[in-house]
Amino acid sequence: MKNKKTDKNLTLFTLTWPIFIEIFLHMIMGNADTLMLSQYDDNAVAAVGVANQLLFIMIVIFGFVATGTSILVAQNLGANNEKAAGEITIVSLGVNFLLGLLLSVCFIFFGDVFLRVMNLPNELFDQGIIYLQIVGGFTFIQGIFMTIGASLRSYSFTKDAMFVTVGMNVLNIIGNYLLIFGAFGFPELGVTGVAISTVVSRCIGLIAIVFLLVIRISEPLPFKLLIELKIEHVKKLLKIGLPSAGEQLSYHTSQMLIMFFITFLGTAAITTKIYTQNIMMFIFLFAIAVGQGTQIMVGHQVGAGKHEEAYERCLKSLKIAMVMSFTLALIFAVFSKPLLSIFTNNSTIIEMGIILMILTIVLEPGRAFNLVVINSLRAAGDVKFPMYIGILSMWFIGVPIAYFLAIPCDLGLIGIWISFIADEWLRGLLMLWRWRSKVWIQMSFINKKKTNIEITT
Repeated sequence: MKNKKTDKNLTLFTLTWPIFIEIFLHMIMGNADTLMLSQYDDNAVAAVGVANQLLFIMIVIFGFVATGTSILVAQNLGANNEKAAGEITIVSLGVNFLLGLLLSVCFIFFGDVFLRVMNLPNELFDQGIIYLQIVGGFTFIQGIFMTIGASLRSYSFTKDAMFVTVGMNVLNIIGNYLLIFGAFGFPELGVTGVAISTVVSRCIGLIAIVFLLVIRISEPLPFKLLIELKIEHVKKLLKIGLPSAGEQLSYHTSQMLIMFFITFLGTAAITTKIYTQNIMMFIFLFAIAVGQGTQIMVGHQVGAGKHEEAYERCLKSLKIAMVMSFTLALIFAVFSKPLLSIFTNNSTIIEMGIILMILTIVLEPGRAFNLVVINSLRAAGDVKFPMYIGILSMWFIGVPIAYFLAIPCDLGLIGIWISFIADEWLRGLLMLWRWRSKVWIQMSFINKKKTNIEITT
């Protein structure tokens, strides 16, 4: 049964907790792969980790459309223009589907080239290419899923994507168990089993979320635009998405280069980074959820012409995210040894991981700036400034410091983590300055006018 109208009485809590659980479950899925593979082979973990570094680029490319979708849908709903919101949703689906098909072909036919560029050690190559070609070959599924999820969240149906993710996680974990270890007579496939399980669970999740999209949105969706791709909406998506993608692409390519530096430190260093960052994800997921919830609220408020409420909302969210990030980082650092021991009994990996988790206490509050304030700037229409600052900071601060400290100064992963801290804090403070300047008030993507929508701050 279709909902007759979108819920306009949005609060940060009602938007954020389903997003939090959804992201948490996505992280559980990734950690389930890592944890279950770690019981199979540490080399398999390293191979999949490097392959996933390449697949993150796919997420960035899809993300530029999903980000534009989320912002445009939120602003149009804030202005009570549900027809335009529905059109944007369908056009975005068409764009990401086409991008997904192109990326799938690239991963299938050029996956080995990508892994060679990443300097993947020879002993990891066979497992890495199998994973990359299978998961990457079905990458178009992820593009469609991300677009529908972004639309549903902007319509305030944040629980829907959460429930679908629950189902996907359950299916993925069951599939991993059956196909990694060959349980109940299934073939023992290792990394191949993880890849197959990931693809199958995503396919089933896609069917579910398409169904929810159709039944949830009351305004009839113009599916003919999947073919026509209404040019005015495509232009707006690109206007928002390309700068957002530029910043994200810059981040992930800089991370790929830093991973390239780490490959010179050996397989143990690669594995340590992967295990430690898998744990860190559970620290910053709260800030991610707050950032996404805040983006939806700010988008609605800007669309409704309530700029002062949007300004205060961002600052309140930032305080919440920073306090939680610091607190969680401190707790995880205290318990870092038993947490790392879940993944491995290698004392070298555990000892280095503990040091990195201590440095994370400084890193995560800085990351909260970027996860909350950048999302708010984008939601308000200020999309170019974060891109420019991001590119400058990542490539002129983060990457040079990472190389200099890790290799010439022989600090290894400690030097890498110091570079992360410098980059996140510099960008974060500059983003806060930009938000406080309020130049974003004149950057909305729709005509600014007052509506009677009530959004609780």
